[in-house]
Amino acid sequence: MHLVRYDRGDGPRVGVRQDDSITPLAGVASMAELLALPLDELRATVESATAAPAPAGSVHLLAPLDGRAELWCAGVTYACSRSARMEESEERSVYDKVYSAQRPELFLKAPAWRLVTDGDPVGIRADSGHDVPEPELAVVANAHGEIVGYTVCNDMSSRSIEGENPLYLSQAKVYAGGAALATGIRPAWEVPDATDLAIRLAVRRDGRDVIAAETSTEQLVRPIQQLVDYLFVGNDFPDGAALATGTGIVPDFDFSLRAGDTVEIEIAEVGRLVNRVEAGKEPFAWLSR
Repeated sequence: MHLVRYDRGDGPRVGVRQDDSITPLAGVASMAELLALPLDELRATVESATAAPAPAGSVHLLAPLDGRAELWCAGVTYACSRSARMEESEERSVYDKVYSAQRPELFLKAPAWRLVTDGDPVGIRADSGHDVPEPELAVVANAHGEIVGYTVCNDMSSRSIEGENPLYLSQAKVYAGGAALATGIRPAWEVPDATDLAIRLAVRRDGRDVIAAETSTEQLVRPIQQLVDYLFVGNDFPDGAALATGTGIVPDFDFSLRAGDTVEIEIAEVGRLVNRVEAGKEPFAWLSR
């Protein structure tokens, strides 16, 4: 089961996808409205869906967040991420310190309207020279700070910009096409152990894999609930939020994405996200319309 947003040609709706059919949630006008509910009410609403289903192939699936929801990211939560950030940066100590600090690194990645989803392009900045995908488990929290589900995130990143100066993090991370989430949110009650999920990344170029790697959320250095708790310490999220929990796959330093590459991320029990890479902001002008 996945919670999805979709359009049949008459505006966005919210539903429950099971296999190849989508059952609309009666009386739920938006994902924001659903994520405003406490977890027990949200689950009851989802499990009581009885409307006539529609074939999944007859609708257009949308990014899973809407309204005032936001995507945030946690950084340096895997040992390999710490090592890679230290390798590329002229200010190495900050990454070593935050890896073991009590307070995690958290940053705003995108409001809901900037998100792209499965089948959409993802972007690399025109003023960057070294760009990579970052496959991550994203946890979805409701307005009450409760974990209600999980989805797949590609936290696109410019290694050259962040490496030049850690204070350039926002420019390395926040740009048109830089934030992708899978279409579906897998309910938390259907994922028995989010700390032991396989994450796979493949990058295809000219018909062949140039990257094929795997990790597990078992390698996360911080508890997922702790990351969510820190996110809610200083902010309210009345329409819910997604928090990407960091990457455990970092390509070799000599690899960089190119326009035309295809990035495929799969997380066991959660979902799959596939996007083609485009360069510059022009291919994403439709996001602001």
